[in-house]
Amino acid sequence: MLSRVFSAAVHGVEAIPVIIEVHTRGGDDSKTVIVGLPDAAVKESIERVSAAVVTSGMKMPVGHMTINLAPANIRKEGPAFDLPIALGVICAAAEDNHETRFVRDQMAAAVVVGELALNGEVRPVRGVLAVAIEAKKRGVNFIMVPRENAQEAAVVGGIAVIPVATLEQAYGFFTGDQEIVPHQLDRRALFARHARHDVDFNEVKGQHSVKRALEVACAGGHNLLMIGPPGTGKSMLAKRISTIMPSLTEEQAIEATKIHSIAGLLDSKAGLVGTRPFRSPHHTVSEAGMLGGTSVPRPGEVSLAHHGVLFLDELPEFRRSTLEVMRQPLEDGRVTISRAAASLTFPARFMLVAAMNPCPCGYYGDPKRECRCVSRQIEMYRQRISGPLLDRIDIHIDVPLVEYRDLAASSGGEASEVIRERVERARAVQVERFRKEADGVAPVAESSLTNAYLGPKMVAKYCQLDREGAASLEHAMTQLNFSARAHDRILKVARTIADLEGVDQITDAHVMEAIQLRSLDRKLW
Repeated sequence: MLSRVFSAAVHGVEAIPVIIEVHTRGGDDSKTVIVGLPDAAVKESIERVSAAVVTSGMKMPVGHMTINLAPANIRKEGPAFDLPIALGVICAAAEDNHETRFVRDQMAAAVVVGELALNGEVRPVRGVLAVAIEAKKRGVNFIMVPRENAQEAAVVGGIAVIPVATLEQAYGFFTGDQEIVPHQLDRRALFARHARHDVDFNEVKGQHSVKRALEVACAGGHNLLMIGPPGTGKSMLAKRISTIMPSLTEEQAIEATKIHSIAGLLDSKAGLVGTRPFRSPHHTVSEAGMLGGTSVPRPGEVSLAHHGVLFLDELPEFRRSTLEVMRQPLEDGRVTISRAAASLTFPARFMLVAAMNPCPCGYYGDPKRECRCVSRQIEMYRQRISGPLLDRIDIHIDVPLVEYRDLAASSGGEASEVIRERVERARAVQVERFRKEADGVAPVAESSLTNAYLGPKMVAKYCQLDREGAASLEHAMTQLNFSARAHDRILKVARTIADLEGVDQITDAHVMEAIQLRSLDRKLW
């Protein structure tokens, strides 16, 4: 007897259709073989499946059984194939009659994923959103998922989501004995509910110049480094950056949710990443943890921060090798991981925000507290960050100690919503401008339509200066020995400042502010 059930395997951040074929033949040989590049968890599934089938009151096939996972050239990982294998096994054990053929026809119209407990319960699995997206592309009628994953799968829309809690319930749905109502979801209400922030910029007292720098950074998608002594609010400011970034579009939210689902970090009750991701890895993180990888490639911190913020506190404390591996994703917006099993590409379009002390003790240049570091210590501390990495950070801003009068103030200033409106207006200007460049060529991703990703041709076209601005930039280049890369960064930041003001022409004032936002270059670090 032969039966087929359709499922999917997560490969990188995408799902690949998998056909599970179960073939049985009679005889004294009771051996069961799983073929099709299964990993250890898939090979062990037959033990979970047999126990779940028996405890659910159904029977296993007698004789030799072969379970094939096609296509055979793609590695199958994880326990998500338990439920479809169990359904295929039950179907193969049944007699060939009208009811069995009806069940097979029903299964041919569905995609099934889920892990099984020994008592027949269906447990949640990773990557269900990617599976639902692939099922919708294939025009499948419905997808059967564990009950805890139903909210996540329903985010896709346009496909019926059948939530199941037990193997008996799943098989009963295909036979018609169990009626299961597809999971209903008001996607608009869900997006609105999860697009709220728990923190706000008006909670930060003082630091007006730093807030302005953060606004400019968010408006143009620029990477940013904050330098200041301990206790000045660098971490507090960083945690509120996502509150002034433009709200996620539905497409961006689904893409971010898919990555978190594959990594196993998605809240099953929420089912959606509704706000810009904020990732803050510890300085002991490895290269594999930052980029993703190990023997089975998984999304790393740079991918989990996709469409959001990657915050690196105490930047010089990170291993230099860990920082250097970020150079590719910072330039390309994606990261490619090559292993013996496969080569996978993960999206990694994020805004890098870093913080550091000016010296090991943290008080170099502080007018009120004495620095205890010798010049050699300070030099060694600064050299932990390579020049190529610093060149990829557009804005460097000093974060001074907060004055008492600012701490005693009743309000911290503008709310995040007010700042975000200005940022969104500036982003809209950039989107409209760069869409003209996409006419007649490959479409430009919306997440790339920011000044931070301007190419040389677009810099020359859209970052032209007036006479005073050109003179100021020439003077700065000559006196401060700025690099060619710093020259382009200043032009991009000046373009963003002009966009925030809603003007086309970059003026001397815009250039001077952009130069002031290159603190490390001005101090010849």
